Amino acid sequence: MFGMNELVTFLGWCTLINVGIYLFSAFFIFIFKNFTTNIHSNMSGVDPTELPALYFKYLGNFKIGILLFNLAPYVALKLMV
Repeated sequence: MFGMNELVTFLGWCTLINVGIYLFSAFFIFIFKNFTTNIHSNMSGVDPTELPALYFKYLGNFKIGILLFNLAPYVALKLMV
């Protein structure tokens, strides 16, 4: 079983990896907007005009997930240890 220090370290790395994936996704979506829109439109059949709203919703949900499941427990445990 994990000790407190191992759990804090694990959550810290999870937070760092997820923030990196989030930043990469946001960078790719906003910098290569036409490329990603064309690929996702062709793959999923969604209208290209609807995709920016879906991207915004995806990034928002991903950010909330990072804050809720990674960063908040990491900070709480870091304050306890």
